[in-house]
Amino acid sequence: MPIATKRIVLESGKKDDLIDTLSERVPSFRLGGEETWLIEQRYLIDGKLFDDTQIERTSHHLDNSKRPLAVNKQRRGWYLTPNPIHSLVRRFISATVVILLVVLGYLFVEPVLSSFGIPGIGTGTVRIGPLDYPMLAVIIVPLLFLPLALRVGANLADLVQQKKFIKSSPKIPVIEILGQPSAGNPLKLKIKLSEIRDDWHDIQVTWRVGSLSPARDEVFSSLGHAVSNQPPPGLTTELPHHWEVGLDDGTGGGEEAPMEHHKVKGGLFLRPMRIMEFGGRSELKDGEIILTPPKLNWPGTVSSPIIRIHWELIVSIQRKKGGPLLWVLPLAVRHPKRSSIIEMPPTNDGRTESDSV
Repeated sequence: MPIATKRIVLESGKKDDLIDTLSERVPSFRLGGEETWLIEQRYLIDGKLFDDTQIERTSHHLDNSKRPLAVNKQRRGWYLTPNPIHSLVRRFISATVVILLVVLGYLFVEPVLSSFGIPGIGTGTVRIGPLDYPMLAVIIVPLLFLPLALRVGANLADLVQQKKFIKSSPKIPVIEILGQPSAGNPLKLKIKLSEIRDDWHDIQVTWRVGSLSPARDEVFSSLGHAVSNQPPPGLTTELPHHWEVGLDDGTGGGEEAPMEHHKVKGGLFLRPMRIMEFGGRSELKDGEIILTPPKLNWPGTVSSPIIRIHWELIVSIQRKKGGPLLWVLPLAVRHPKRSSIIEMPPTNDGRTESDSV
């Protein structure tokens, strides 16, 4: 697929002065490569790529840009876990498709097998009403419609769960971040839950970093496409925005999350990032909690329209019924002092039901 790029002139002047200026800016970084996912921020001097890996920065730089709408509306507050049937149905569909292809292949070669005297299996007909149907079709077709029925039932169960949660949502946790978080360093914090319910148990705290999808209009502009024209490869046509313009970016095709209650602006299901990695995990306790950083060399928070590196804290509360309850808090994380390079960033399908927090 084509790579969307954007070039911004930061400063003009002599080369030595520009190099000194770079020591006060965010280090360059690259996640992936042109053969996989690619997210990259680099510097050019006189139109040529400048390697700033040897620049020694005296402090960790923090990006103070305004957070994207998707962070404020879809990655902050309380979130529920989708019904586990959604994940089971996806695996069931994969198995059903394999069975369907095998059956079609068998029906294709069955006449050849019959010519050699090999009797066919399931090639007879079954009369239902006034019509005759192939026996294998009577067996296979219900398997194709069963996932649809299961998804409808799971969506109804999710809507009931959301409605109950809206009527009695828990109180907001009190979280104190100790010091300014920095990429590559442990996160120190204190958490106090103002309310602990009887069906809560095994409360854990973790944090993660990943890349959010770029702004849709920014991708169109970078690739020279008008927003009203056919989308470039990798993007679907624009979906109706259920809450606010900008939340549906055209990368999920309507499959990111199960059916959500219309009263919650942004939804009650947390969407995983397509590229992401978890840091350390700890049980909730009184006093200071220390979470180890992700193992890979990630940059800090970036909130530009085309590149969005996002860090967040997650409090996961196991419940007797309804699956885990999540409290999510975005984090402003400073960049490391040197360039960040990740050759093979961890990826996933981006569907809510496949996210394991």
